[in-house]
Amino acid sequence: MLSGQPIIILKENVERNRGKEAQRSNIAAAKAIAGAVRSTLGPRGMDKMLVSGSGDIVITNDGATILSEIAVQHPGAKMVIEVARTQDDEVGDGTTTAVVLVGALMEQAEYMLEQGIHPTVIAQGYRMGMEKALEIVNSLSLKVDPTDRKTLLKIADTAITGKSIESVKDKLDGIIVDAVMTVAEKSGKKYLVDEEDVMIKKQKGQSMDDAELIRGVVIDKKRINEGMPKKVTKAKVALVAMPLEISKTQVKAKIKISNAEQITAFSEQEQEALHKLADAVIKSGANVLLCQKGIADPVQFYLAKNNILAIEDVPEKDMKYAARALNATIVNKPETLTAKDLGTADLVEEDTEGNVTRISGCKNPKTTTILLRGTSDYLLEELERAVVDGTRVVMDAMEDGTYVVGGAAVETELLMKIRDYAQTVGGRVQIALEAYAAAFESIPRTLAENSGYNPIDKLVELKNVHSKGKKNAGLNVYEGKVVDMLAEGVIEPLRSKRQSIQSASETAVMLIRVDDMMITQQGGRGAPPGM
Repeated sequence: MLSGQPIIILKENVERNRGKEAQRSNIAAAKAIAGAVRSTLGPRGMDKMLVSGSGDIVITNDGATILSEIAVQHPGAKMVIEVARTQDDEVGDGTTTAVVLVGALMEQAEYMLEQGIHPTVIAQGYRMGMEKALEIVNSLSLKVDPTDRKTLLKIADTAITGKSIESVKDKLDGIIVDAVMTVAEKSGKKYLVDEEDVMIKKQKGQSMDDAELIRGVVIDKKRINEGMPKKVTKAKVALVAMPLEISKTQVKAKIKISNAEQITAFSEQEQEALHKLADAVIKSGANVLLCQKGIADPVQFYLAKNNILAIEDVPEKDMKYAARALNATIVNKPETLTAKDLGTADLVEEDTEGNVTRISGCKNPKTTTILLRGTSDYLLEELERAVVDGTRVVMDAMEDGTYVVGGAAVETELLMKIRDYAQTVGGRVQIALEAYAAAFESIPRTLAENSGYNPIDKLVELKNVHSKGKKNAGLNVYEGKVVDMLAEGVIEPLRSKRQSIQSASETAVMLIRVDDMMITQQGGRGAPPGM
């Protein structure tokens, strides 16, 4: 104020929340987002039906999918959704756990702020708690050999359990693990796996039980000519990037023809050029051709005459994928094609039911394809999400060589050990550390609630068993008993647990430290519509 006049610094279209109001706003947003996915946590979690403005329906219990589908305006809520997105990008599973943890940390912060504890003290306690939690999780981790198929099957099974496609999980577990083990490459003592090397294709119309692993590639195209064979065994596959047809000139040109002989000569020359293109493929020894561009009718005729199965307009991504599966080389022009450029496969077959062509039986393929089948699009989409989660966690376990037990065993151990650690710190930071530990109660509580059990009874039971040194004890959500999760085979990658703790803690610290929110509204007061 200057001489009784207010000094306006911010524009009229800027909405400002300060102090406790800003903190309450962020806490409420984080709790609301956590509440939206809370009921989906665990094997007995419920599904959500999401309907977009255009009427598209998604039915899932995958945290990242749910949060990516809902539209939010609040900046604090967007930060919590970013936690789920990061968890999904980095690990592929554990998104709901991470979001529920953020909500619990913000809820604990709310109690402390009401008691007059400064946000900086809370942030310090949360950071110390995070460092201690990561240290404890590392000490709880177990080693897995990247070639230990039995353990990898359990890790895949844990990720898939609880999805609506659980009835076929036993078959999917084997398909997922075999697919990842096939494309894993050894680098020194470690294994490296590129998630792009496992392609997932969906085919509508058959049972989920018909899902299969193809050591090769599935192309969403059919042969271009009915005269070509539908099935080729001991295939030698040529991959050509350029079109097998007469290309148009780059500049405008005219051909002046004055008599019939010239028309015939021109036509014959064109036919000869096309014949040479087909001959180049035939002479290379190929009996299957994948072309990224179009194939002219005369070339199709010559290829069919020589029993060559050809597919045109194959997408570039599928071409690259096929090259890695077949150990073949993509050539630009058919004239440069040699026998060395060809890839090999046991079988190339057109599937008339699915309008696809399957290339299978590749030797030492660097890529594999998981072919999923289902009776509806909604089912296929959820099946794909489950398989993606399964493949990602198996990749994580193979690359890191570590895993931890599930069933809230790790969270129970964390809440007890961090509370013990808090006793050694003292001061107000101790209160923040104890609150950080208490946030981990949200996971066993939610698992018990979603399974129809009393959360207080189960939490007390878990703490009692852990106090006796049984660090692998977790909640069996089907029987309601506290059992050894390692013996039950409920295990998940260490990377998933570390990432969820780290991203949840860091996001909570950032939100707690905000005491002023300045949100610029679109347009502003009195502005014309659209401005």
